[in-house]
Amino acid sequence: MTKKRIFFTGGSGKAGKHVIPYLLDQGHKVLNVDLMPFDHPGVNNLVADITDSGQMFNAMSSYAGLDELESGTGVPKFDAVVHFAAVPRILLKPDNETFRVNTMGTYNVIEAAVKLGIRKIIIASSETTYGICFSDGQTNPTVLPLEEDYNVDPMDSYGLSKVVNEQTARSFQRRSGFDMYALRIGNVIEPHEYAELFPSYFTNPELRRRNAFCYIDARDLGQIVDLCLQKDGLGYQIFNAGNDQNGAILPSLGLVERFFPGVPLTRELGEHEALFSNRKIREVLGFREHHNWQKYVTWES
Repeated sequence: MTKKRIFFTGGSGKAGKHVIPYLLDQGHKVLNVDLMPFDHPGVNNLVADITDSGQMFNAMSSYAGLDELESGTGVPKFDAVVHFAAVPRILLKPDNETFRVNTMGTYNVIEAAVKLGIRKIIIASSETTYGICFSDGQTNPTVLPLEEDYNVDPMDSYGLSKVVNEQTARSFQRRSGFDMYALRIGNVIEPHEYAELFPSYFTNPELRRRNAFCYIDARDLGQIVDLCLQKDGLGYQIFNAGNDQNGAILPSLGLVERFFPGVPLTRELGEHEALFSNRKIREVLGFREHHNWQKYVTWES
């Protein structure tokens, strides 16, 4: 496996602080670029603002650690950019600020990467693009399962910003020919959250309707990012990043009948197959989950 020098934005956030250690364990070198450092062995940090284009160009053409001064051959080029930095949901900042930070930040990161010749760019999109999570009122998807060819239609500033970011990546990929993969990341679950959250999800499954019952273990997300780093030549791609099954004890058809009545199915579903489908990452990237919820929660209905 090729070891890469990675420019990673937003590594101090909920997902990034698990993804970066996974990448380090695979032998990659990571520079975390964030407003707050990530205190973890082996991580170099650079405090920078993604909404400042000049800072992104400067940071992306900088050393990733003091050790890189030793060769005397100048600043090496990053092999890949992984862009996770964002306002992570609505109602943390005013809607226009969420949209500005997320869209302009992503534009600045991708533009700098393309103009500096970095040929692998992975960006964090979101399951909110499917328009259920932050909708006004209870809305239904047009079809299930949710797959990458869905006509995404969010109502909110966060989900909209992610749709725009996908199009930004598509535009830059068209002009550059570089690989740009957008990960529609499901509801991120950290290891300690299984015991804290999942019993209430099972008792009150309606709590998970807005997420279409999806989840992604933060460590499995690390595997997905690494698989994207290793898979070259796909051009522009969108991938749902979710675990194999729903975060629920009801079977998939039971969830559809109870919570999404009347929504048509585009294909047959496995008994507990995720409504937020990860079929593409399994078939194209070779993803195999390591952290199904059953490993961490004991539950009998």
